[in-house]
Amino acid sequence: MTSDTIIYVLDTNILLHEPFAFLSFKEHDVVVPMTVLEELDSIKDRKRDVSRDARVAIRALEDVLANATPEEIIEGVPLATTLGSNEQAPSGCLSIINDYALEQKASTLSFNENDNRIINAAIQIQNNNTERKVVLVTKDINMRLKAKGAGMGHVEDYRTDQLIDDVRFLTKGYHKFDGDFWQQVKECESETEGRTTTHYIKKSVLPATYMNEYLLDEGEHFAGRVVGWDDEKLAIQDLSRERLMAKNAWGIHPKNIYQGMAMDALLDPTIDLVILTGPAGCGKTLLALASALETVIERGLYDKVIVTRSTPEIAESIGFLPGTEEEKMAPWLAAITDSLEVLHKQDESMSGSMNYIMEKANIQFKSVNFMRGRSIQNAFVLLDECQNLTASQLKTIITRCGEGTKLVCSGNLAQIDSNYLTAVTSGLTYIVERFKDFPGSSTINLNGVVRSRLASFAEENL
Repeated sequence: MTSDTIIYVLDTNILLHEPFAFLSFKEHDVVVPMTVLEELDSIKDRKRDVSRDARVAIRALEDVLANATPEEIIEGVPLATTLGSNEQAPSGCLSIINDYALEQKASTLSFNENDNRIINAAIQIQNNNTERKVVLVTKDINMRLKAKGAGMGHVEDYRTDQLIDDVRFLTKGYHKFDGDFWQQVKECESETEGRTTTHYIKKSVLPATYMNEYLLDEGEHFAGRVVGWDDEKLAIQDLSRERLMAKNAWGIHPKNIYQGMAMDALLDPTIDLVILTGPAGCGKTLLALASALETVIERGLYDKVIVTRSTPEIAESIGFLPGTEEEKMAPWLAAITDSLEVLHKQDESMSGSMNYIMEKANIQFKSVNFMRGRSIQNAFVLLDECQNLTASQLKTIITRCGEGTKLVCSGNLAQIDSNYLTAVTSGLTYIVERFKDFPGSSTINLNGVVRSRLASFAEENL
């Protein structure tokens, strides 16, 4: 290969994160150390979701290298010959290096750890290819530091799947104008149908927008939602701050304008997917549950409420806890029962009211593990703590939703527990960016802690 192409050495966590990652490097060469294959082999039989990814990665590598000779695998198998040549297909080579055969004395790190063997292999390739750029690709931050300390010139994270570079750029779901909104609008046409007023303004006022984005101004006079546009004009539904703050769901009223926007989206039957992000204590779960009870019991828009969330080690068996599936899920869904208690704390018999409401609304607690293969019809689905889900896991759940189903995904990107995810690679970040232009979805970042002054102070200062 020419010297302007790069050699990428992949760590195991890259193939676990995206099993077909070795096909994402276009004209550049990819090297998989033998230790990576050993680690994939040890992971493939574990009872975890990552085991499936290990099996997929092994099968994908086998499909590419099945007909290659040992000499060709060491030298590099051209991907274009095995996958066909088209504009999207990678044109580089895939090879396997036997890092177990490297001499100890020629290496900078001991061979006692798998990470060290992979780093040593990358450094050896770097030393043997001085005219080319060699990059070790890993999602392990500590391994990146060790590799640099050992003499690896180029170490990178795998960013092909990242839709944004920094979580600060994540869509918030609303746009705040400086000053008064109407002072920035030179021309406007309005039409009223019933209680709904739609304004048509020049698109130049807000050139970068998306469907169902909420609009606010600093003067606290205007609130609206983008409902459509063309090359010249923007259609904005006038919501008015007073009406947003007057929203009511199961006795709950919004405490700030962000909760008002969230409640507007949650109670709107034309919006099929609502994504709620924000810090702990901003009201994500309470608003979602109150809206679920309101739309199921009072309005009769849905037949049932399905509550689910990711559990630590999402694919671990939940069989160690006693009872039915719902009883096993109870410890993970305590946030829902806490919110139910808040909604009915004024009742004469809170426990009686909760049992009655859970039966009346047909509230079902389900494990994410058992969502695959289901088809959920006419339900209000609450997916809590989904910052710990990958994009593929969220896709599995979203594609379960059939006709008449509304899905609410909520999470806090500051509370990711998964070893394999960061704020920019979380499935929550992924769907916020992917669905921002979908007319049937709405995203709201609930800015501000309303749980208590203690929680608010902790969120700001700890």
